[in-house]
Amino acid sequence: MANKGQHPPYLHLAELTASQFLDIWNHFDTDGNGYIEGKELENFFRELESARRGAGVDPTNASFREKMKEFMQKFDKNKDGRIEMSELAQILPTEENFLLCFRQFVGSSAEFMAAWRRYDTDRSGYIEANELKGFLSDLLKKANRHYDDQKLHEYTQTILKMFDLNGDGKLGLSEMARLLPVQENFLLKFQGIKLTSEQFNAIFTYYDKDGNGYIDEQELDALLKDLYEKNKKEVDTKNLTGYKKSIMALSDGGKLYRSELEIVLCREPML
Repeated sequence: MANKGQHPPYLHLAELTASQFLDIWNHFDTDGNGYIEGKELENFFRELESARRGAGVDPTNASFREKMKEFMQKFDKNKDGRIEMSELAQILPTEENFLLCFRQFVGSSAEFMAAWRRYDTDRSGYIEANELKGFLSDLLKKANRHYDDQKLHEYTQTILKMFDLNGDGKLGLSEMARLLPVQENFLLKFQGIKLTSEQFNAIFTYYDKDGNGYIDEQELDALLKDLYEKNKKEVDTKNLTGYKKSIMALSDGGKLYRSELEIVLCREPML
């Protein structure tokens, strides 16, 4: 963890390693909530400007505000007024575009889910540290990136530090999905409608009419529409098709089992 009082490290570098990227993130995300926002954002932009210009900047100056506004228009992809990790990766010259190697491979959340399913071999809803290493190794190969074991180890450790919030040495699906571009992260779309296990069991049982433990794509379609209506959210058919495709990527030959859908729709396990 970077010392919050010190001058932020590495902002002047032409290229950052994965662990330097993480140091910068920790330096500015002072409350650890996964976003650089409010005062943190102002500090970040001020330090970034200073590093790039090699001189101090005055945040009370009108042109500073104007520049910051332009900066946010360019990089705050989901327009929520704050910077998240995947957006920071676009701003900083991260080595080998460390986080972007995911994006090279993960063109869509459906591909991400398919890859997840390959590595979460015990269907626990988590990828352990050793599984994560295999996951990253494959991603890098697919993206035709050259790397050595030392780099792979650094990437694995950095990602664990970034996303393993409760320090148990493994990552949950929604934690890993923070690496996806915002518009592709369909899990975020379900943030407002996470279910308790009781609610989930009730709705799954309702749609699994024959009680065989899985549902198919048509049933998933009905289940998702039902969820949206219950939560008084607008059903955007185009988006829903995308979500459905992403979720079905977890299925086993078109059979979506209870435990797989639960990863997407249930609340996170308590940290």
